[in-house]
Amino acid sequence: MPKYLLLKHYRGAPAAVNDVPMDQWTPEEISAHIQYMNDFAARLEKTGEFVDGQALAAEGAWVRYDGEGRPPVTDGPFAETKDLIAGWMIIDVDGYERAVELAGELSAAPGAGGKPIHEWLEVRPFLTAPPTIPECSVHG
Repeated sequence: MPKYLLLKHYRGAPAAVNDVPMDQWTPEEISAHIQYMNDFAARLEKTGEFVDGQALAAEGAWVRYDGEGRPPVTDGPFAETKDLIAGWMIIDVDGYERAVELAGELSAAPGAGGKPIHEWLEVRPFLTAPPTIPECSVHG
């Protein structure tokens, strides 16, 4: 079964229908959102489709190698200038259609006012190895 990564973004995706930032939600709204996510994951664990998931903090920095013997280079943190991932879930499903179906359900998590967020989620397949072609030899 193919694996897919469902990505939740802090910004960079099209605006959600219920586009109130989480830092403006009440504690009850945050709890309801987290409970929805946990219930969703638990349901997928029962079907064998859940692999892993995690929420991420808004802080982050880009880091890159800068050459032998030199410290890594960073650009920040400058969270306000990036397209940041809010969280992710890895699913193992029968195919792309099922991944899209589950992403649609996940998009309905409640937000401000207890109403579904209708947020955009990025669905990315895991890269798989290309099929191997058996060697053939020509005798002649």
